[in-house]
Amino acid sequence: MRKNLFIPLLSVFVIQLSFGQYEKEENLSNLMPWPKAITMGNSKFLIQKSFEVSVENDSNKRIYKATTRFIQRLSEETGVFFEAGFPIKTSSANPSLSIIYDREGELKLNEDESYTLKVNNKKIELSAVTDIGILRGLETLLQLVNYSSETFYIPTVTITDSPRFPWRGLMIDVARHFQPLDVLKRNLDAMAAVKLNVFHWHLTDDQGFRVASKTYPKLHELGSDGLYYTHEQIKEVVQYASDRGIRVLPEFDVPGHATAILTAYPEIGSKDTTYQIERNAGIFDPTLDPTNEKTYAMLSSVFEEMVGLFPDEYFHIGGDENEGKHWDENVKIRNFKKKNDIKSNHELQTLFNIRLQKILNKLDKKMIGWEEIMSPEIEKTAILHSWRGENEGLPDGQSLINAVQLGYHTLLSNGYYIDRMHPVEAHYLVDPIPGNSKLTQEQKKMILGGEVTMWSELVTPLTIDSRIWPRTAAIAERFWSQKEVVDTGSMRRRLKNVSLQLEKLGITHIRNRDMILRNITKTNDIVALLELSKVCEPLKKYTRNKGGTEYQTYSPFTLFADACTSDAEDAKEFSKLVSTFINQPNNKKVKSKLNQYLQKWSLLSGNLDDFDNPIINEIKPIANNLSKIAGILSHYVKNNKISPSQEEILNTYLEKSKIPIVDVELVVIDSFEKVIEHLKTKKRVINK
Repeated sequence: MRKNLFIPLLSVFVIQLSFGQYEKEENLSNLMPWPKAITMGNSKFLIQKSFEVSVENDSNKRIYKATTRFIQRLSEETGVFFEAGFPIKTSSANPSLSIIYDREGELKLNEDESYTLKVNNKKIELSAVTDIGILRGLETLLQLVNYSSETFYIPTVTITDSPRFPWRGLMIDVARHFQPLDVLKRNLDAMAAVKLNVFHWHLTDDQGFRVASKTYPKLHELGSDGLYYTHEQIKEVVQYASDRGIRVLPEFDVPGHATAILTAYPEIGSKDTTYQIERNAGIFDPTLDPTNEKTYAMLSSVFEEMVGLFPDEYFHIGGDENEGKHWDENVKIRNFKKKNDIKSNHELQTLFNIRLQKILNKLDKKMIGWEEIMSPEIEKTAILHSWRGENEGLPDGQSLINAVQLGYHTLLSNGYYIDRMHPVEAHYLVDPIPGNSKLTQEQKKMILGGEVTMWSELVTPLTIDSRIWPRTAAIAERFWSQKEVVDTGSMRRRLKNVSLQLEKLGITHIRNRDMILRNITKTNDIVALLELSKVCEPLKKYTRNKGGTEYQTYSPFTLFADACTSDAEDAKEFSKLVSTFINQPNNKKVKSKLNQYLQKWSLLSGNLDDFDNPIINEIKPIANNLSKIAGILSHYVKNNKISPSQEEILNTYLEKSKIPIVDVELVVIDSFEKVIEHLKTKKRVINK
């Protein structure tokens, strides 16, 4: 009995230690998301050319493909040419990696994704209830690969792991900017690497209807500019995702966001007018007519056609941001509301949603909609997708709490809008379960997880990866790992390594940045511009495209702002250095490092002087402001004094540098001001 009691106590002890102690282990520096429980050994499993993988059930196509990819990726990582390039049967006498699972998993909500990984110096064992759990474990195993000067190895370790939330999604909007198959596939690879399990495919909006329809062909013929997916391509993506243990959730957004639909079939619109595909970003008035039976006949046929392409049990109908302006202008619709005692446009949309839910029920599908569909009249089989928060006039998490209290299962996306270009911490510390809620344990279970949302107004295939990754890897940890895993310092350290691993999978967030910079300089010399990009960030929220009219759906995104990220790496490092400098002003090593940054930046403006073209000339004022400030501040830090004229120049350039230029902001200004205030305070103390 004592032995049996000790086991659970030990497992709890390991969970508590796993993040507090083991996260600093060099052997675990690539792990993301962080596993549930880790026990470290003190030896190594050496990776040699005799490495073999055996699978208990090799008839499973998903496992066969996954293990084959694993072997190839392990070989690429280590440079070791394995004698066995494919999995072998369990009859092998002594396989390096043994894979055992109970059954083939289903791509459905709440499927078992747990796994156990045991590595000693002789062999590796990976076991799971389902083959999907095996896929998750293989990704962890790849992240454990490490090296010494002589060999590549995997540390001896035991990992017991399972996700905190069953729904861990990434939404990609392909309506505003169409994304070809290769973009989707490489992002599915990256999703699998960080254990995300739902690809939410936003297929229609005002700017495009992106699926070929055989029942209503004008939808793609007139509503897509020729940029759409064929049925065969849809099936290809669904299979590709399935091979990686990822569900595909389609979204056809109605009744609002419907300009592309009405461009093709204006007869179901709420206004008698000619519609054209929308080229700008924003919220637009064209809306389907909920009082017209042709609307439901068309949607019924289209939905029936589409569910044949998407096997998932859920179907997203959008339902967001319908202000009902065209409903208010339509006499027939106003009379319909009066006749049926419908007091608001929300009640009218609820009537519309009830009809859609019945259509989907007949097709054996469950409805998901953005939070605007919330109403007691909607069947509780629906999932409500929460997206609004403080930016939209609601307390963060409140709409999700409201939905749960009404008895609905929910998903959270508020806080995970990566297109708003907030730094990674702003997303990482948002939990799907609101911390200040008074929900019961049963109600908390109704929160299924969350989805990262990549709205595509400001991205193209060239830049979309840099907006999704690597931040989404950190959010994936929030969805998978235990609630207590919130150390942002650890997250950032590991995210640097994960970012490089993502590039190996084909994600272009690093290489395409350099391509954009080469396009700006018109040469291979991008050193100075690259250094500048490390202290600049694109404008936050939607201030870059205020009013939605600065860019159109056909606009390229090859400007300096598109090469900058939401987490300017040198600015982050400099900020930490400044904090240390203020706390340890006599630390010569810290002071020296601080000056190295300042001296480097003081030269940037001069380094850009040799470049002369319209794009780069717009950027030069940023570098000039930075260089002027850094030069004076370097002298200030080194000598602990500054002349009145220098101080006046410094203040002038600090104020100038606060004004955004070419859609970016210089993000070291706060750090500069902290250094200046510290030096002034120090001077006042000395004078006293």
